[in-house]
Amino acid sequence: MIARNLFASSAFAALLAAPACAAGPIPAAPAIATHANDASLNDYRAHLQTLTSLVEACAKARDLTACDPTKVGPDDRVPLSDGPNAERRLVRYGWLRVLLSKAQDKDKEQDASAAKSAAALQESSSKESSDGEPTFPAPATTSQLLNDAETRLAHDLGQTDKQAVAGAAHAGERQNMRQILAGRDFRHLEAPTARDSWLEKIGNWLNALLNSVAEFSARAAWIGRLIVGGFILAVCVGLVWGLLQLERRWRIRLVPDQTGPASGAASARDWQLWLEDARKAAAAGLWREAIHFVYWAAISRLESRRLWPADRARTPREYLALVGPGDPRKPSLATLTRSFEHTWYGGRTAAESDYRNAEQLANALISGNTAPASSTSGGAE
Repeated sequence: MIARNLFASSAFAALLAAPACAAGPIPAAPAIATHANDASLNDYRAHLQTLTSLVEACAKARDLTACDPTKVGPDDRVPLSDGPNAERRLVRYGWLRVLLSKAQDKDKEQDASAAKSAAALQESSSKESSDGEPTFPAPATTSQLLNDAETRLAHDLGQTDKQAVAGAAHAGERQNMRQILAGRDFRHLEAPTARDSWLEKIGNWLNALLNSVAEFSARAAWIGRLIVGGFILAVCVGLVWGLLQLERRWRIRLVPDQTGPASGAASARDWQLWLEDARKAAAAGLWREAIHFVYWAAISRLESRRLWPADRARTPREYLALVGPGDPRKPSLATLTRSFEHTWYGGRTAAESDYRNAEQLANALISGNTAPASSTSGGAE
């Protein structure tokens, strides 16, 4: 059935071309500039009316002057709406130029060739008609094609009025859309900012990067294993570093914010007062008491600098243990602690030189200069 239809279509095309072949080669239409012209809707209507008058005159006269294809003019690019930057549709008139070029020859000159073509078509489709297939009609004459052209131009002219109505309907739809967007549900609707646009671009770039990595890892499995292993290693290193930082802070025991030191702690009394009591005891020749006051003056000063939290129950050795091993103040504090323990707890008789060495160490710790520790360590022992 499909083969028969194809054969019948080929025969019908041959019938349409038969008149021109019998009369000789089809006359080519004259070279016409077929560039498109940006026309308004009114210009498009006027052009259609001009073409309708041209087809009517050609159908009556059927000569070279009335059927001149150059009178068709260029194609039109018609706007689809009334907006300033409306999209345009290209309307071509090449079919009309070919028809006018063909209409320059009257139908009587084509009757003989058309009859032969009709007979050939009838003979080729006789077998198909015996099988119940419909036969094709005879080809239309040029006069009928001109009438069809008038009908088509009239139809296109009517479409321009419908286009204007459709444009008005779109304007109403836009007004309805504005009313909807002005409602409560869309009150806080805002256009995307430049920041949102950049974030979207970055997200798209990351997605593209991850997709490319996934595609590459599908071809090379070791890439995925390397990424997973590197991530696990980075997490482990971060955990170890965090634990070391916490351990260091717990060892130093930073003092929490409070209004003042605990009652009975060394820093509860100002270090200047401890130092003043030491000088008074030294003036009275009480070297053991003077060393005692000098030691607590140094402890009060270091505690006021938040080297450790205030605690009245802490022993001298516990104070010393709170200082980190890399702290430059630890050697001086260790020497001063041994001198204080020997004279205060050990019962050793203290001399003026012992006090002077202890005072020098305390002054270094109070001022932050730890240089005297090495020079006085021997005397303190």
